[in-house]
Amino acid sequence: MREIERDLLRLAAEAPLADRIELARLSRWSERAVYQRLAGLQRAGLVEDLAHASELIRPTRRFLLTADGIEQLAANEDRSGEAVLRDYPVSEQWRQTLLRRIDAVAVIYRLGSALAEIEGPPRLRWYRSQPADAAFALSGARSLAVVRWGPTLDRTAFTVRIGRLRDGPAYSGALLLVPDEVRFRQARRLLRSTQIACFIALERDAARESGEAPIWRTPSGGRALSLTEALGYVRPEGQWTVERTPRRSQPPRPLAARTGGSEPDRLLPVRLKTSEKRSLDLVGDWPWIRPDHLAALLGVARRRVSQLTAGLGRLDLVTAPRIDGQRRLALSDRGLALLARRDRASVGQARKRWSAASLDPEAPFGWRNLRGRRTRQLLRHLIHTESVHQFLAALADQVRSRGGELSQLDPPHRASRYFRLDGRLYSVQPDAFGVLRCEGRDQPFFLEWERRAIRPSTIAAKLALYLRYYPSKRPLQDHGAWPLVLFAFDDPLAGDHFWRVARAEIERAGVELPLLVSDRDRLQQHGPLGPAWRAPGDRRAGAAFGGGD
Repeated sequence: MREIERDLLRLAAEAPLADRIELARLSRWSERAVYQRLAGLQRAGLVEDLAHASELIRPTRRFLLTADGIEQLAANEDRSGEAVLRDYPVSEQWRQTLLRRIDAVAVIYRLGSALAEIEGPPRLRWYRSQPADAAFALSGARSLAVVRWGPTLDRTAFTVRIGRLRDGPAYSGALLLVPDEVRFRQARRLLRSTQIACFIALERDAARESGEAPIWRTPSGGRALSLTEALGYVRPEGQWTVERTPRRSQPPRPLAARTGGSEPDRLLPVRLKTSEKRSLDLVGDWPWIRPDHLAALLGVARRRVSQLTAGLGRLDLVTAPRIDGQRRLALSDRGLALLARRDRASVGQARKRWSAASLDPEAPFGWRNLRGRRTRQLLRHLIHTESVHQFLAALADQVRSRGGELSQLDPPHRASRYFRLDGRLYSVQPDAFGVLRCEGRDQPFFLEWERRAIRPSTIAAKLALYLRYYPSKRPLQDHGAWPLVLFAFDDPLAGDHFWRVARAEIERAGVELPLLVSDRDRLQQHGPLGPAWRAPGDRRAGAAFGGGD
């Protein structure tokens, strides 16, 4: 066996599921040589490949050692196959872990490729249960932890991970990948007391940009840095975690192996297409969404949504019961587990909160018979839930028709904002949060769809939270701009009443609150971007986001 083939077998063991370009960057060989030799190793049955794509990573083929490849690597290194299974992430247990996280794994390999262009090939270590997802060892005895905040991982769980990272081995530095600007700012606050050098970037930027792109920012603020510049702040002589070796490590099963005639759970993240993954994320964010509303959020035709959800239904990832004459989509327990494992969240907690399974399969379907406490609440208030979905679907359609983009759309459990004032903890808990991007400008907004805030005392209590939040300057710190506060009502009379009381409350508090009020009739006539909104103190209707019909 040639030297390059020996190197590639070892590298495929250290970096399972890397593609050919990533393997070339992580080695000292050219891309052409890696392409040629990998093909030979594949013909010899020492490696196998699979196709993969995600929203952030273009379609590619990723490589893994086979059981024969593990035996050949053991012979190359003059040791036993058990030793290879113990020392490299190539066992069946490791294969399942990495396949379930493959979207995140692919982004971290792209990050490793950027490091290789700057520093030369780094060493890589993957983790199962540590706060870091992976770590890179660089020249000068430097170590970098890589921590990813997945979209479905809540802030509490991520805070725990950061605390464990802070109390663990002293890495030289840490690279944090976050899904959006809001969680970037939350992560920055969490990291301010961390002693090691930390750098934060949006995951989509880390997946697509080179090491010279200024995408990394420090917890203290300041200008954006390139990865090359960030490495200049990383101290030498860092440590990294070595996880305990599992007692038993089984050789990997062939990728083609099936369980009971169905697609095994470990291969679902690979088999799903990018559009199917996007659909799963949206259904997970907005349980009990109607197919036509999902089509609007995806920006596709209703027929395409039927195709996507039918395929996901056959894989038992979504459920689509008919409620009040309409199909409603929610994740199955299998779908919840898929997203939770991708983001290193608790599968048990996800099912307790969001399961759409029945407590008693023999009893009639209804909100009282649901396992998930949050899906139960959303189904119990289905008229309200559907109103929020309908507003967001109309907004997505109208934004798209005008050449804009809904760059972020968060459900209630991610839209909540917590803040301290006079030593007490408060929160605003809207029905949705979004960021509308149009003409190069981002406008964040909170949405409150109201059916009960009618009495003056109820209105005052609802507004009091926002009247505390906005003077605290936290809205600007959380979002980089002042979010609009949109209150929409089912009934125009309730909207008018709220508008009058809100004007008095805002004047009494002396707070500049960017509050706008509308109702279902006006929104159906003009759309969310049209002249359907009124500010307190102004009877004339106008557009919330500028422009208008």
